[in-house]
Amino acid sequence: MTETTVADVVAALESAYPPELAEDWDQVGLICGDPADEVRKVAFALDCTQDVAERAVELGAQMLVVHHPLLLRGVSSVAADTPKGKVIHTLLRGGVALFAAHTNADSARPGVSDLLAELVGISPGRPIRPTRRRATDKWGVYIPPADTDRVMDSLFRAGAGAIGDYERCSFRWEGSGGFTPREGADPADGTVGEHTVAPEIRVEFVAPSRLRTKLIDALRSAHPYEEPAFDIVVLEDDTAPEEATGLGRVGTLPAPMTLREFTQQVADALPETAWGVRAAGDPEQMVQKVAVSSGSGDGFLADVAKLGVDVYVTSDLRHHPVDEHLRAGGPAVIDTAHWASEFPWTRQAEGIVGALDVETEIIGIRTDPWTVSAHPRT
Repeated sequence: MTETTVADVVAALESAYPPELAEDWDQVGLICGDPADEVRKVAFALDCTQDVAERAVELGAQMLVVHHPLLLRGVSSVAADTPKGKVIHTLLRGGVALFAAHTNADSARPGVSDLLAELVGISPGRPIRPTRRRATDKWGVYIPPADTDRVMDSLFRAGAGAIGDYERCSFRWEGSGGFTPREGADPADGTVGEHTVAPEIRVEFVAPSRLRTKLIDALRSAHPYEEPAFDIVVLEDDTAPEEATGLGRVGTLPAPMTLREFTQQVADALPETAWGVRAAGDPEQMVQKVAVSSGSGDGFLADVAKLGVDVYVTSDLRHHPVDEHLRAGGPAVIDTAHWASEFPWTRQAEGIVGALDVETEIIGIRTDPWTVSAHPRT
């Protein structure tokens, strides 16, 4: 029987949660561990705290999958006497690899946002803020005939020209290019101060928008001209809004209910925390159209205000942004504990890895930092 490796688990998770869906500031993927190591048991948690790391070792896991990256912010040391370093040393000494799927798991379909939507009672529809994962550029590049194949080979190697099951796709036609080199130029053809007309071939091809910088670098490196002429047109993404990847989800409750009732429904659906669930808005307001965003979501307050929703469910909301949002006419908001809105994702990730020949276990340690909630005695 073929053994399952760390690389196999990583491949399964990255197929479900493509790394390119992660936000630019995020750090996702394998954090520590050898991709070639065998995996017999995988543990799951929201955060890799010291307690979680020690529990993963106790369980005999060879891999720990979490949502929040341990090394999201830059560090200068992972020495064992630093908090993050102690976690890393605990895992490595215990033979446990660490993997994180963060905003890529938030944006994926299905992902963290879809699960949160389903838990609170809505069918997940369009994202609050879609990503353009399938964004495609159409390029037009002008190349001297003698250099066309060499330049295009460089662009194809960099990822250009793939359409479905075909590669190195392009369209070419011949023409003439004209230019006048000015003082300071070092033209490959022609003379400074004199207008030159020379044969050129225009080559058109498509490429993922995410490769744009890489392709520009490849073009400039391979092209014989100091200033190669090219144009890029962004093609429309034909993904239906309700199928698009992106952060947050919008959906509709089967029937209207009051904000007070819906707040209780959210509390009943999520793991319990000391913080609980709170709402801002008229308790008796009827709500039906709902937006959700797992984790810290106050950055979407302006977005949801434009979507015509009745209520927005998220976490880590702050006093002034919520106050200003409501006074500006924005929808009611429900604030959950960050951990509570995202911990259910561990079941989803476990289901993905469970398809492999490995044992799985969710670590139920509540890593929500808030431990006490108090109200005045009456």
